[in-house]
Amino acid sequence: MGYRVVDVDSVDPEPDRPCECRKLSDSGGLDAAAINRFRAAPGEQLPLAYHYHETQQEAFYVLDGTLAIETPDETYEVPADDLFVVDPKSPQRAYNPADADAPVTVLAIGAPPADGDAVAYEPADE
Repeated sequence: MGYRVVDVDSVDPEPDRPCECRKLSDSGGLDAAAINRFRAAPGEQLPLAYHYHETQQEAFYVLDGTLAIETPDETYEVPADDLFVVDPKSPQRAYNPADADAPVTVLAIGAPPADGDAVAYEPADE
């Protein structure tokens, strides 16, 4: 048996990100999923770019605030306590709108963990 408690605030934020990103998988000893906590101020986006994953399914659970997720077909507004799921090869860009009243905090879960799996997406690629 194995158990771990991770103090999320003790995990250093990733450098060179558009918002605060704390990667929790390594600290938690996870090998079957990737977990990140994002905190984005109004006008900040979560990922480095509009993208999709070749093999990874992603789930965004909004802890507080409202997350906007742009897709080729529409932009979704995901409020606190809701979950947004993205299947592989489905482009998305998650962000906190510039006119938002407050930051958004999101727990992002990806499985299987896939380093280097993200592919930049340009809307003209449709």
